[in-house]
Amino acid sequence: MEFDWIECPFDLKKISPREIEESFEDPFSLRLLPEPELAGGASRYFCLGKTVGNQPVFSVFWTDGKKYRVLFSRAMTADEVNFYERRNAEIP
Repeated sequence: MEFDWIECPFDLKKISPREIEESFEDPFSLRLLPEPELAGGASRYFCLGKTVGNQPVFSVFWTDGKKYRVLFSRAMTADEVNFYERRNAEIP
């Protein structure tokens, strides 16, 4: 997967591009399509994943199937971490 970091719309100093890419490479990452009214009619997706250093990362992104464009990324909240852990515990 290839990421487009040109003119990134958020601060990459809090979470580095490498950490964001690692969260997408997490084999247990969750990629979700939000309800259309939450996405404003655009094709936006959520990714919840962890870095190699076990840092939980939440990202909003767009993709054309080849390139990923991260629109926003931050550390997961406690509720998001619980959701991530619960969903992964359900997988046999």
